Amino acid sequence: MKLLTTFLLIGTVDSKDDFFATVEINMNPATNQAGHAVMPITAFPCKIKEGDIFYILKLTEDTDPVIICKQTDGETKSNAGE
Repeated sequence: MKLLTTFLLIGTVDSKDDFFATVEINMNPATNQAGHAVMPITAFPCKIKEGDIFYILKLTEDTDPVIICKQTDGETKSNAGE
């Protein structure tokens, strides 16, 4: 069986509390149905709020996926190397 080894997913924070965020995750390009997940706040390399956009990126078969936050000023911040 061949698993997906590289991907880019686009996520939006739907809601959050002090410990978890409920997020909507879309494939790139978007499909008809988005996925939903509950993620720990500690998984994000930035402070998040409702409506924030983030990316989940996996570049190679041997690397772990990283979360990249989209900042309002156009810059990004990732949790790569942690």
